[in-house]
Amino acid sequence: MSARISLLGTASRTTSYLLGAGVIALAVASLSGALDARDFALQAQQVFGPTFTLLYLALVSVTLFCWVRLGQMRDDEIRSRPWLEAGMHAASGVATLALTDTLLGISLGIGSLADQPLTTDTIQTVIQGLTGHFSMAFMTTVVGLPTAAALRALLLIS
Repeated sequence: MSARISLLGTASRTTSYLLGAGVIALAVASLSGALDARDFALQAQQVFGPTFTLLYLALVSVTLFCWVRLGQMRDDEIRSRPWLEAGMHAASGVATLALTDTLLGISLGIGSLADQPLTTDTIQTVIQGLTGHFSMAFMTTVVGLPTAAALRALLLIS
């Protein structure tokens, strides 16, 4: 029973860290730009899409969960080792997800060029679709790779 309570406490603390980081990120984003927090969140959802967002949040949550467990088992190196390994794999998963979505966005952009004829009448819509895919491609890298590096540092330094 105490193992379940311990895991529930870890999940609660992880959720608190994740939500706190999200609130801070939205506050910084709304202070530094012309968008308020709601518009920023909507635009981020539009650029990244639901699949990347859900997988990204899941991997970040797993990494933070492992980090919290590491903190709880700081004195027991043998029991804490699997949590470090799992956290490092989840953090690496963030980088892999970012790079995979980058390649997906570039592929979708190039694929959209092949599906439509380029004429003076269609060039505007073709370029809009291309830039939309490329925007998703590069923003996933801009967000994912630094996040993965920060998560790895968090696990290894602490």
